Amino acid sequence: MHDDGTKNLCVCVHTRLTYLRHLIVSLAQARDIDKTLLIFSHDYYDEEINNLVRSIDFTKVMQIFYPHSIQTHPNEFPGVDPNDCPRDAKLQQLTIKLKCNNALHPDLHGHYREAKYTQTKHHWWWKANRIFNQLQCTASHTGMVVFLEEDHYVAEDFIHMIHLLIATRDKACPHCEILCLGTYLKTYQYHSTADKRKKQIALSYIQQVRAVSEERRRRHENWNYQVYPNLYGSTQKVEITPWHSSMHNMGFAFNRSVFEDIVSLHHQFCDYDDYNWDYSLLHLSQNRKGKDKFKVILCKGPRVFHIGECGIHHKKSNCNASVVIGKVQKLLLEARPQMYPARVAATVTSGGAKHNKKLIKGNGGWGDLRDRELCSNMTKIGRQMKKYFYA
Repeated sequence: MHDDGTKNLCVCVHTRLTYLRHLIVSLAQARDIDKTLLIFSHDYYDEEINNLVRSIDFTKVMQIFYPHSIQTHPNEFPGVDPNDCPRDAKLQQLTIKLKCNNALHPDLHGHYREAKYTQTKHHWWWKANRIFNQLQCTASHTGMVVFLEEDHYVAEDFIHMIHLLIATRDKACPHCEILCLGTYLKTYQYHSTADKRKKQIALSYIQQVRAVSEERRRRHENWNYQVYPNLYGSTQKVEITPWHSSMHNMGFAFNRSVFEDIVSLHHQFCDYDDYNWDYSLLHLSQNRKGKDKFKVILCKGPRVFHIGECGIHHKKSNCNASVVIGKVQKLLLEARPQMYPARVAATVTSGGAKHNKKLIKGNGGWGDLRDRELCSNMTKIGRQMKKYFYA
């Protein structure tokens, strides 16, 4: 499908107002942000958050609200039904004594659903269907949709980099489905001395990451951001590699034709026993009959950063957003002379063992048939709405 060059940005919003405020500030500073449609997808209705979003005046903004949230269904599925089975209850106990709703359908680990976790996968699937198939304002959109989270922070040239990634895809990898602007390096500290530069260039990218992790472990330092100068330069590096969920899910983007391919295999997503949307998408990617796994083109010098110290998978006692945000801002300030590169140099890799390891089983949390049915129904509704818009 031809990419019309326009961009839709989708931000998934829960309840973390402080992080969202910083994300919006970073978006406001991005060049060409006024040429985008910024869609905020909420799973929690909060007037303070709504007022913040409505105050945006630097581009077109739209809000959509996930209709099956825990907030709107506090005492019934897909929230927490009082008669739902406790997470750690034993099957025999449930079927004989409790007779709870989903007794016969624990996950692969023998546990029962937790609504706060299943909502994450439901919300992601709903917003993707909503944006591509159910909104009149996006019905004719053939460009990229960039998926961001409330605790992300973007560099000012991230839209410029999207254009370079698209150009790279068209020239070097027309079958690449996904673009990725962020990475999950635990450290981003901009080294500038010649000795350090020479040492790091001699190492492969994975070796660099491992070396930093080992040094930090030995010295017992608190983590901070570390990006080597060879990742930012007049000609910057991008990598073409197999897409992996946990490595390439931050600031990632795809277009309508890719989503149509995903929807055609929606049972691989909706029936996979994993409450994580990204691992479910990885399972789908690895089970496309007659097709290779998804390939991604990613920035080696990241343009999207994760600033959320606390969230669904992070339970740190010290969740000081300003510390992490300050470090990201410092990095971007130091790297600013290398922003807006004229071109990028692409390398093709087969990925490491983690990229290519076949998923044998999921992480669980998705054994309840009601969750699978709701997920599939979202797909059916999306297809029906698509027929309406294109009739």
